[in-house]
Amino acid sequence: MNKIEGGYQDMKGKVALVTGASRGIGRATAKLLAAEGAAVAVNYFQSESAAVAVVEEIMKAGGRAHAVRADVRNEEQVRLMVGEVEKSLGPVDLLVSNAAIGFPVKPFTQFSWNEFEAKLCGELKSVFFCCQAVLPGMIERRSGCIIAISSTLSRHSSPGFIAHSTAKSGLDAFVRSLAEEVGPFGIRVNVVAPGLTLTDATAWLPEEQKAMMADMTPLKRVALPEDVAGAVLAMASDHNRFVTGSYIPVSGGMLML
Repeated sequence: MNKIEGGYQDMKGKVALVTGASRGIGRATAKLLAAEGAAVAVNYFQSESAAVAVVEEIMKAGGRAHAVRADVRNEEQVRLMVGEVEKSLGPVDLLVSNAAIGFPVKPFTQFSWNEFEAKLCGELKSVFFCCQAVLPGMIERRSGCIIAISSTLSRHSSPGFIAHSTAKSGLDAFVRSLAEEVGPFGIRVNVVAPGLTLTDATAWLPEEQKAMMADMTPLKRVALPEDVAGAVLAMASDHNRFVTGSYIPVSGGMLML
C-alpha cells in the first residue's frame, strides 16, 4: 500500500467508517483512505479474519485502523459500532456506506415478495441506520461527508437484477433527499455508482460475459475495486467541497449522464 504522490492531504487526521470493508470495493477503499492519512474503521459482518487482515495491512504501512463487527441492517448493532469507532479512533468524519446486501438474480416472475422485500429493506436499512448514527456528531461539528455505494444498474437495469436495481434506485433518492436536509450543516452526501467491478461478488459471472462488457465499454475494460475506491477518495476530499447530492458513475463510460 504505497502513498500516492501529491495525494489528498485533507484526509490526514480524519476518521472514516467504511461498511463492508473486509473485501472487494470496501477493502480497496479502506486501504486507499488509510494511505491518504485517514484513520479507518473496517466494518465487517461475517468475515472477521479478512477484516483483521485489512487492519493489519493498514497498520503495517503506518496507518491507523480498527476492525468492528456489525450487521448494518440492525439499528442497535450500528449504534454500538459507531460508539466503538468513536472510542478507538475518534468522531466519524466520513461514512462510506458500502456493505453489500445479497439478492437472487432471476426473472421477476420467479421472485417471492419476501426475497424482494429483503433486498429493498436491507439496502435502505443499512444506509438509514448508519447515517442516523453518525449525523448527530457531524451536525454538531458542522462538517462531514457521506458517500453511498450504489450501482449503475439503478439507472440502466439488466434482466434478473430487478431487486438490485429497485433497491439502489431507492438509495439514490435517499441520498438526494438527505443532501438537501444536511447541506446547511456543512455536510455533503453523494453517490458513487460502480458498473461491473471485478470482485468476489461478481466472480460467478462467465468470463465471456465480462469480456463482452469490457468490449462495450469505451475504456475497453471492466472496473477494479481500486477504480471505485479512487472515486470515493475524490468525492471525500475537500477539493470537492461544493459537490453534494450527486450521482457519480464509475463505469469506464458505459453509463454517461
